[in-house]
Order: sequence, then C-alpha cells, then structure tokens
Amino acid sequence: MPLQEFTALLILATAMSFTPGPNTTLSTALAANHGLRRSLRFVAAVPVGWTLLLLLCALGVGALVTGVPALRWGIKAAGIGYLLWLALKLSSSGQLAQAQASQLNVGFGQGVLLQFVNIKAWFLALTIVAGWVAGQDNFAARMLVVVPVMAFYALSSNLLYACIGAVLRQWLAHGKRLLWFNRSMAVLLVATAIWMLRA
Repeated sequence: MPLQEFTALLILATAMSFTPGPNTTLSTALAANHGLRRSLRFVAAVPVGWTLLLLLCALGVGALVTGVPALRWGIKAAGIGYLLWLALKLSSSGQLAQAQASQLNVGFGQGVLLQFVNIKAWFLALTIVAGWVAGQDNFAARMLVVVPVMAFYALSSNLLYACIGAVLRQWLAHGKRLLWFNRSMAVLLVATAIWMLRA
C-alpha cells in the first residue's frame, strides 16, 4: 500500500476511533462503574467484533446490507434499541455497588455483537473496504495491512476511554456524581441512537 494511502487510512482511523460513539461511551461507563479490570472484557471485544465486521464487509456482506434496505433498517433498529436499553439501565445507576450488582453488565459476547448493530462501525467498515480494499489487485496484502491497523485503533481508543472512566471512578463515588455521570453517558448513548436513526 502506498504511503499516501496508508497515511489517509491512519487519519481516518484516528478520527473515527477516538471520537465518541457507542463503544467509547460504554468503555468509559463500564470502567467508571465497575473498574478498569471489569471493563477489559468489553474493551477486548470491540476489536474482535470490528475485525469480524470488516472481514465480512470485505467478503461482500457489506454490499448486501447496502443493497437491501430492509436489512439495513433491521440492523439500524436493533442497534438503536440496544443503545436505548443500555441508556435506560445506565441512567438509573447512582451507586458503585448498585452498578456492580446489575445495572450495566456488558460482557465480551455482547461487545462483539454490538459491532454488528453499530451503524458507525458499519459506515467505517464500508468506507475502508470501498476506499482501500475493493477492486484492488492485491486484496489479501491490503487486508493484511488494514485489519491490524483498525484492530489496534479499536483496542487503543476503547482502552483510553476505559482508563479515563477508571481514573474518574473514585471521584464519582462521592454524593450523586456517579448518577449524573451515568446520566450524561446515557444521554450520549441516546444522542448516538438519534444520529443512527438519521444516518
């Protein structure tokens, strides 16, 4: 892959991976409520799910999704529903013990599956396949560059957001700070769901 194309890929990966979205919001909220160690299952799930999604898009599933409006709307509806459900659970959690008990428990499997209903992840996967992979003679070589780069960005961005949540954890334990933090995270999830609806 030429240096200019690789640089463009890195710029896109940085912009898309480090801007807030469902994954980074959940990484932050999970670490703030459960601690960094408990959030790592979800943080690790994001690059796994993202890689599977990217591979499926490269193999033609992305064309099917964009070509069948009902399928696209089904994915969008499932993603919006899941984000709103998480936002509802998160918005009512105001104590660390309460949060640890039941309010926000997103594990590895759910983290992987979330990528398949995350419209932002679909858009990015389709953009990368269309811009860097599809129609190129060296398909396999390009995938060997694109996949590790994007998995690294997915892991590093979510780990960074989880670290931020973990750093805030002790400060959030006082008074109603955690409740207001969780409600802010819930608002971000709802805003993401609204963006997905309009996308």
